[in-house]
Amino acid sequence: MTDQAYPQQLEQMITGYCISQSIYAAAKLEIADLLISGPQTAEQLATATNTDAESLYRLLRALASVGIFAENEQGEFSLTPLAEPLRSDHPESKQACAIMNGEDQFRPWCEIIYSLQTGKPAYDKIWGKSVFEFLAEHPDKAKIFDRAMTGIHGRGNDLVLDTYDFSGIQILADVGGGNGLHLTGILQANPDLHGQLFDLPHVVERAQPQIEQAGLEDRCDLVGGDFFTSIPRGPDAILMRHIIHDWNDEKSLNILRNCHAALPDQGKLLILESVIQPGNAPFWGKFVDLIMLLVTGGKERTAEDFRSLFDRAGFEMTRVIPTSSDLCIVEGIKR
Repeated sequence: MTDQAYPQQLEQMITGYCISQSIYAAAKLEIADLLISGPQTAEQLATATNTDAESLYRLLRALASVGIFAENEQGEFSLTPLAEPLRSDHPESKQACAIMNGEDQFRPWCEIIYSLQTGKPAYDKIWGKSVFEFLAEHPDKAKIFDRAMTGIHGRGNDLVLDTYDFSGIQILADVGGGNGLHLTGILQANPDLHGQLFDLPHVVERAQPQIEQAGLEDRCDLVGGDFFTSIPRGPDAILMRHIIHDWNDEKSLNILRNCHAALPDQGKLLILESVIQPGNAPFWGKFVDLIMLLVTGGKERTAEDFRSLFDRAGFEMTRVIPTSSDLCIVEGIKR
């Protein structure tokens, strides 16, 4: 790349929000769903979405220029491979992810200096409460959040199942298990395994349909509670996926110590998160780390960060197992 090209590349990075917010608008208007049956003009789509036809055309034209939708000579727009995941019925749908990031989680980026100056989440400053308190008070937003997490983490189930051997574990507790998607996949792939989904009471209620639909009522207990207070005894292994990164070290240590109290001697702790690598190579986890700073007050961690937390909580970190994604399985044993 020539020196003259760097300013243009930097400008494209600076204005990257133009693309992300345009994708958000298309997701919010459910444009991809409307195009499932075939190409439509901007006028037809505007009628269906109650928008201004000329303005909507300008949005779709811009998105088509980056491969999201395509316009033909008749002025009709159609789905492209890049637009397909914006469908609500796509197996790896990103529709809810685009909506969540375009609304509640976009605004904290406008307050990034506040977080950099204070170390506190800008989300709390904007909304006057934590993201989890906000979701508890807004069920409609919570549903979008659940769908977004399904879209973000869904494929990761296969990666974990391909990487980790759950044989020898009799009872696996998914602490902070959310909508139950992850535990459901593990139980379906391990017929002899019994599961326990533990999360806040209102979250567990949202997970019940997922467990029932999978036919796992007899093999999965749904338990409501607060992992900052205590975690039910009984499992011989505890799994937490993208939980510890939501919290600072002090709160994370609180959670891990409660895990320690719930497990028997030699019980396993499995943390599924990004593990920050040294060096300057591109790694999305370093930007997820900023999202955690702005939205939850948490952080992504290095292997040494995890080792320190495990040791202070009474666990021996036995290994860090990479998967074919940015996700790693950090394994520990109760001392």
